[in-house]
Amino acid sequence: MALTDLKIKKAKAEPKAYKLSDGGGLFVLIKPNGSKLWQQKYRHLGKERLLSHGPYPEVTLAQARQKRDTARVQLAEGSDPAVQKRLKQIEAETQARTTFLLVAEEYLQQAYDRELADATMRKKIWHIHTLAEPLHHRPINEITAAEILHLLKKVEQSGRRETTKKLRGTISAVFRLAIVTLRAQNDPTLAIRGALLPIKVTNRPAITDERVFGQFLRDLEAYTGAGVIKDALLFQILTMTRPGEVRGAKQQEFDLETARWTIPAQRMKMRRDHIVPLPIQAIELVRRNWIDIEGVELVFPSLNSNRKWLSENAFNSAMRRMGYSKDEVTAHGFRATASTILNTHGFDPDVIEAALAHQDKDAIRRTYNRATYWEKRQELMQAWADLLEMFRNDNN
Repeated sequence: MALTDLKIKKAKAEPKAYKLSDGGGLFVLIKPNGSKLWQQKYRHLGKERLLSHGPYPEVTLAQARQKRDTARVQLAEGSDPAVQKRLKQIEAETQARTTFLLVAEEYLQQAYDRELADATMRKKIWHIHTLAEPLHHRPINEITAAEILHLLKKVEQSGRRETTKKLRGTISAVFRLAIVTLRAQNDPTLAIRGALLPIKVTNRPAITDERVFGQFLRDLEAYTGAGVIKDALLFQILTMTRPGEVRGAKQQEFDLETARWTIPAQRMKMRRDHIVPLPIQAIELVRRNWIDIEGVELVFPSLNSNRKWLSENAFNSAMRRMGYSKDEVTAHGFRATASTILNTHGFDPDVIEAALAHQDKDAIRRTYNRATYWEKRQELMQAWADLLEMFRNDNN
């Protein structure tokens, strides 16, 4: 006879456990302590098995019957309901353990394996371990767009809009890894793109007036600080490269006989090798700073150790001591200085772009440019170095 809620409620505990059957193998086990537990008997592959459906009244009569019917469907399909239940429990436990931080650490390892630039890795680590800390222990498949928006807005309200955008990108990358490894269904950052404030674009300060730049070069020549920093800064200006590319320059990258400096892809923003034609003035700086000691690789090493890079702020600090404010000039701005002045003097814009290692969007044209512009770039780099001497010597 089928059970009713009233019959189950009225069932009293007895010295020995007993059952109240509902049919189809489903019954309530009444224990001596008064607890009531839903169970179901069934046979699978000729063996009698027992399946638990939870305690009454937490699991209602209707819910218990639904669980019984689901189990019977699984049996009809050839599955063991107890095994299926355990698999679901394992899946739920695995999902609970699959936190944002666990996936994020895998993402960072992949970034290491791709040999991303050190500066890029430091930013990603900062994004994940510091800024995204509130997400660390959350199951990644439970994190909502609202949670991420709340986190990003806190960063945005501090005035760091560009950091906010990059943090959203890093979090998105973690979710994409979770999706392809079946640990998340979607990327919640996609829903909040329009909810963030746009980045305020500010160009890096750069000197573009030739007379002012000539005065800067004279001030640099008169600089009485560390010679390696002075030479490294002038070398960066001569080669139209980025500060990090110069600070990490190694002796094995230079072929002074053919006047070439090959910057490896891992130190380049566009992640591809860049060969710089060296003017005579740049070669002189390299020779002057070359340390012919076993184990020393850097051309412009740190003041504290010839095996360590100059600090990230070395160039800008030197310019501040020279009397130039951060609103007047920064080390990154010298590439804009070169581009502006060289274009003003009528040099081929495509050759200038190639010298600056700017990547052409057209793959065929990019390959052609790299093959064709070498001699023109050699001429350009020497002309640029000669212009710098002219600006420095013109004190009128």
